[in-house]
Amino acid sequence: MTPEELALLCARGADRRKGEEIAILDLRGKSSLADFFVLISGTSEPHLKALRDEVEERAAEQGVRARGVDGFPMSQWIILDFVDTVVHLFSRERREFYALERLWGDAPRVEWAPD
Repeated sequence: MTPEELALLCARGADRRKGEEIAILDLRGKSSLADFFVLISGTSEPHLKALRDEVEERAAEQGVRARGVDGFPMSQWIILDFVDTVVHLFSRERREFYALERLWGDAPRVEWAPD
């Protein structure tokens, strides 16, 4: 599975659990951190947990496991590090505060559609 396919898979998984404002940023050639960031907003701590579980489950079904997971629903920002694809699950407030879309404003967005 390519990093872009994994990013799309994660976005679609989050969409199944009603993730909000889902965006995929293409960082290839712009960062050595990852090729793709998937940004997803959740509405509450239980919602962030459900989003995390869904993304991890969808990836595991394809034989992919996160190298690391950092943060907890109560921290309002969870990061799933799949090496070349990094998924950020935020509360709306944390997403606005850290403003990754502005920080990586020159990164193209990947168009995607729900399942």
